[in-house]
Amino acid sequence: MTSTIPSSRTNPDFDFLIGNWKVHHRRLKERLAQCTEWVEFEGTCAAQKILGGQGNVDDNVLYLPDGAYRAAAMRAYDPETQQWSIWWLDARVPKGPIDPPIVGKFVDGEGTFLADETFQGRPIRVRFRWIDTKSDHPRWEQAFSEDGGATWETNWMMIFDRVK
Repeated sequence: MTSTIPSSRTNPDFDFLIGNWKVHHRRLKERLAQCTEWVEFEGTCAAQKILGGQGNVDDNVLYLPDGAYRAAAMRAYDPETQQWSIWWLDARVPKGPIDPPIVGKFVDGEGTFLADETFQGRPIRVRFRWIDTKSDHPRWEQAFSEDGGATWETNWMMIFDRVK
């Protein structure tokens, strides 16, 4: 008996990310503490499609000043809501927990994704943004808000440079 795999309704939003990258990271030394000191470090990212193109995963190495670690981002597209869900897996805490997904979509090549989380026991709003996705150096930014999204503190930036 032959069975066929149902075709997925794919979405090209993250096609720009597929492949291998060098990544320059810029992260605030302390978050939500009025800190203005940035820590900069390098990393790598290798991204590929999964789920027949309805999702993707990237494998990251982050070379922090106090030691390297691996992490992965996993994304899945829901054609019914036309939104992406994003999960971050950190090898330093392999038993979890996996946070609820950050959910959002792309509009005109810019992706905005939001979630309610806690940081140091305080409720916060988290925002991921993908910008410059049509350039040779796409950028990802993470920001936190303690006031429901009225103001944001950008605390992590990643600038990608494709490995040829």
